[in-house]
Amino acid sequence: MGDDVLVKLFEHNNWANIQMIQACAALSDALLDAEPHSATKGTIRQTLLHLVSSQRGYLNLLTLPVEEREKIPLAFDDLKEVAQASGEALLDLIREGNIPGTRLQTTDGYYVEPWVVLLQIINHATEHREQINSMRSTLGLTPLDQDGWSYGEFTNALIPISK
Repeated sequence: MGDDVLVKLFEHNNWANIQMIQACAALSDALLDAEPHSATKGTIRQTLLHLVSSQRGYLNLLTLPVEEREKIPLAFDDLKEVAQASGEALLDLIREGNIPGTRLQTTDGYYVEPWVVLLQIINHATEHREQINSMRSTLGLTPLDQDGWSYGEFTNALIPISK
């Protein structure tokens, strides 16, 4: 059951990331670059770029030696493609049981257990999606429903009992 739960968590993360990217891709530049009137820092565009760049970086941390990890600038038009590719690669690592079994070296001088990286991937994305939802709300836009219940309904894992 443990591996299946981890797969489901990452499937949800990928679904929610792509849903947010698609919803925000339809926004005007003015809305994407509007300074937030909430407790968040950075614009919708900046937050999405950070979220996806970080996910790609976490994948690199899990799969590449420290000397091979590059920080490649990300264009806004490439968000969906990079999010899908890195998200699917992370899912493949989990499904195939290829998560490293030893501590990893970060590029900023730490050793980290792989489970910490997996936890960070999920928490980091969730926090930034909620920040974007907050910014959407303050701009008069509808926030997205991306919680576990919504994903359960989307995947038919949560269905109403017929009476």
